[in-house]
Amino acid sequence: MLLTIRKQLRSHPALIPLFFFIGGGATMSLLYLARLGLRNPDVSWDRKNNPEPWNKLSPNYQYKFFAVNMDYSKLKKDRPDF
Repeated sequence: MLLTIRKQLRSHPALIPLFFFIGGGATMSLLYLARLGLRNPDVSWDRKNNPEPWNKLSPNYQYKFFAVNMDYSKLKKDRPDF
């Protein structure tokens, strides 16, 4: 299969950017999914030691990838302790 792809790329060099951008997009989407699975407080991988990880977050912890108009350093605690 790789030999066929190599032959096609040699005969049609205009396909090289297509393979480059498709591969880059697939890599970035996989990295984002890995980030969501590892860094998001809603995901619990260890249910025995930390069954509810979202309760241990401080109110000024920024877990979102991109916050438009939110300054997390000025937030105060408005939830009860469990």
